[in-house]
Formats: sequence, C-alpha cells, structure tokens
Amino acid sequence: MLDLLKALADPCRLRLVAVLLRAEFTVQELTQILAMGQSRISRHLKILTEAGVLSVKRQGTWSYYRVGDGNDFFRAIRPAVERELERLPERRDDLAAVALALEARRKRSLEFFDQHARSWDVLSRTLLPVPEYQERLLALVPSVDTLLEIGVGTGALLPDLARRAHKVIGVDHSPAMLEEARRRVADDGNGAAELRLGEMTHLPLADGGAGCVVANMVLHHAADPQAVLAEIARVLKPQGTLVLADLARHEREWAREQLADQWLGFEVEELQGWLKGAGLDGIQVDRVAAGNGQEDVLLVTAVKSRG
Repeated sequence: MLDLLKALADPCRLRLVAVLLRAEFTVQELTQILAMGQSRISRHLKILTEAGVLSVKRQGTWSYYRVGDGNDFFRAIRPAVERELERLPERRDDLAAVALALEARRKRSLEFFDQHARSWDVLSRTLLPVPEYQERLLALVPSVDTLLEIGVGTGALLPDLARRAHKVIGVDHSPAMLEEARRRVADDGNGAAELRLGEMTHLPLADGGAGCVVANMVLHHAADPQAVLAEIARVLKPQGTLVLADLARHEREWAREQLADQWLGFEVEELQGWLKGAGLDGIQVDRVAAGNGQEDVLLVTAVKSRG
C-alpha cells in the first residue's frame, strides 16, 4: 500500500494516470500531451508501472501504456481516484491534448486510405496475407432487419451481407473508399446497401439501431479500439450481435507505415476484456490458423446483453 500511495503522491503522475484512463498511449504521445521531456515521462511511467497502477503492451518497437489492474488496493480505490482526477487544475488542457493526439492518429489513417482506395484490395492482400476466412465470417452473421458494417472499405462484403439483412448500412471515414464501395454496389445491382460517411467512434446511427454489426479487419486501424467497441455497443439493439474479424498479434512493424495499421493485431485476452467493458457478453473467439507467410485471423462474436 505504501508503494502505491508514494507512486500517486505526485501531480505529474496523477495527470499521467488521468490521461491513460482515457486511452493507451506511447511515451512519445505522452510527451506531446503533457508537454514534458521524454526522460521525465519515462521515469514517472516506470514508477507507476512498478506500483501496478499501469501496464505496458509492447507492439514491435512501440510500447503502449494503459491503466492496469496489477495492484489490488488501487483497483479498490480506483472509482474514488477517478472522481478526484477530474478536479486536477490541468485536466481541461490535458483532455484537449488527448483529443488532438487521437485526432492525429485518425488523420494519418484517413489520408492513407483516401490515397490508396483504388489499390487497397490488392495492396492489403499482397503485403499482409491472411488465410481464407470470409466464408466462416459470413456464417456467423445472423439474419436481421438492419445490419451495419463499419469500415466498409471498398465494399467487398456488401453483396453477401445484403442477403442476410433487410437493410444494410456501410460506414467508412474515407470518401475515396466510399466511392469505390458505391461503384461495387452499382455494378452488383444491389440497392439494399446504404453508404454513409462517418467515424467508427461516432457512428451515424441511432442507439439500438442495428441488429448486427460487422467489423471486418478494421479494429487494428482504430485510434482507440475500446472507444470503437463502446460505440458498437451503443448502436446494437439488446441481444444484437457483433461479428468481428481481425489480425491476431503479430510482429510486422512495417505494417504501421505501409498499411496504416495502428495496432499489430490483438491478443485474445485484451479483446475479451474490451468487449466485456463495452457491455458485450457471450463472447466466442475462433482462431483461423495462418499458412506459409500469412498471419492468424481472429473471428469473434459477442452479444449485447443490456439496453
């Protein structure tokens, strides 16, 4: 207990905890958010991590810090600590800096996809190949009245999804990608798909507006995956289903630059934790094993248990 109280007894470390309660960040991002030197930030992070307040997730050469659960006492007092952190004098400025950092991530992704929309299908298959999994994904999609696909990209799944729902809505934040999807919908002659411009963290759909949400290879492009899953839960109706396909954890660091990947895939345990935190349960995970030169794919389903 003494080590924990000592770790928290510093205004800079309290600001760090408050920031990392909003999202996970690298040291470089934290130096920009808090306007502090890297050595100072690193020292504070080390103290908080050793006290069990923070945990660190290493992805390639990057390390992401988050508020952890390695200290039982901190876990017990966390609700009260969170309330007090909102009263820090720098809180408003720090929240604004957090928003700017997440926006910078989003802009990098948007610029990449607008630039590579026409070549995206070939580019993604060539640079980061995965085993065939789409038939297994589609088998998990229930028949519903309204189905939402987020990060619709060039619309490759839309024709198949349209056969599983009365109405299909595809959302993407890239106008260029949506244009490619519109061409595909027009060529397919399927008028059931409605395409909308929007962000994964601010979906253009009312609360409980979808019976099923499909997220196919998009979460690793998200600036804040936990916020995306919370937003998906918002638009799902009670007992609605999320069907998610994404990369398992890998070490292809170059994917950040060449494919605009924010995350090098995910561990099963972290996805399960985020889904439960978003109010989703009945979580099922199936791992599609990679062939030579490929990466494993995780197929995930979860159900919204509450309104």
